[in-house]
Amino acid sequence: MRPGRRLLHLVLLVVVASVGGLVWPRSAPALIALTAVGLGFALRDLRRLRRTPEVQPRRVVATSLPLGVWSPVGLEVENPAGRPLRLLLTEVHPSSWQSRGLPVRLDLAPGEEVEIEYSVRPWQRGSETLGPCEVWIESPFGLWERRWRPGPGTAVRVLPNFRPLLKYSWLALDNRLEEMGIRVQRRRGEGLEFNQLRDYRPGDSQRQIDWKATCRRQKLISREYQDERDQRLVLLLDCGRRMRAQDGPISHFDQVLNAALLLTHAAVRKGDAVGLATFAGSRRWVPPTKGLAATSAVLEAVYDLQVTRETPDFSLAATQLAARLRRRSLIVLVTNVRDEDISDLEPAVRVLGGKHLVLVASLRERALREALAAPPRTLDDAILTSAVLVYDEARRRAHDRLAGRGVLTLDSEPDELPVALVNKYLEIKRRGIL
Repeated sequence: MRPGRRLLHLVLLVVVASVGGLVWPRSAPALIALTAVGLGFALRDLRRLRRTPEVQPRRVVATSLPLGVWSPVGLEVENPAGRPLRLLLTEVHPSSWQSRGLPVRLDLAPGEEVEIEYSVRPWQRGSETLGPCEVWIESPFGLWERRWRPGPGTAVRVLPNFRPLLKYSWLALDNRLEEMGIRVQRRRGEGLEFNQLRDYRPGDSQRQIDWKATCRRQKLISREYQDERDQRLVLLLDCGRRMRAQDGPISHFDQVLNAALLLTHAAVRKGDAVGLATFAGSRRWVPPTKGLAATSAVLEAVYDLQVTRETPDFSLAATQLAARLRRRSLIVLVTNVRDEDISDLEPAVRVLGGKHLVLVASLRERALREALAAPPRTLDDAILTSAVLVYDEARRRAHDRLAGRGVLTLDSEPDELPVALVNKYLEIKRRGIL
């Protein structure tokens, strides 16, 4: 409970009148009477406010929210009192969240119910709690304000950004994946599985024409092929200290998890089984699974996964993963490769590459590109540019050494990793090298 703005104005008026009473003593009885009336009026207004039934807003929010994305939250508010109410609504959010659309003021008639909507954007994954709504109600004459925090908080889970998965599915249905930057080139010919028959299109080769179906339909019919299905893909994620880097509001590791989800979804749509393993910190294992269950399993395994300060042990991670996998798989190792890692990384990929196809996806800091793009104007700028060039050349040599051992490599900035990784996977499928 707190005084309202009108009560503060009334008190100020009484103080000014009291000063006047000191100057004109004859007005003192009238001022005392006026003060008593005002006090009685304020107490009556306070009593009516205390008798006002509590407003109980009902929150409507998804149980899972994507990281770094504005998501809607609804509030249903009803006036249970027999008089009009003036409300101020706000909410308590975790400190790492942003919100817009609050606070909001409402004037409700007796029995009136309204729905309002605002947005939140979480910046940290894991289990969080939206605190109870905070409701401020004015007394009938606006002299007092009363605060309520009705009901318990709402538990939500902040997941890696799963919105691109929905966009991928929608665009894939219309064969418009190019709008996401994903290169889809259907190759037709030997070594690929038959998918369906369709009408002949200009540009189809004669080898695609199904002459039996053409005779039956009395028009040219072509065979359409698809990439081989029922293969296996395993994501091996580095959770060590290198992944703590951050170029923007989303860390490199969160971008890695976004890429892992999109790649899982793309592989599932291709009919492959997807698994996941982590190392250098929290060790989690999801066996290769097909269908929508794979996407759900990966999402459940990583939504609260956090990076650590451990140094990655590539050899140990490779040995443990090789012992779990009996069938040939595409292993996607996501880390930040530097030249000093090669002595440990080469034996690791040698262990995995004996039976499996290995793709090392390395994160490249955006600051490197920005440093090279800026023209050097001072001696310090020139030294920085030289250091970046030396570092970049060392990274390139490290990737070349891996490629020399038959390892596929990908060097990408974190925000470009999801699309780049899916494109690399689709290229592997088209080439039929898995």
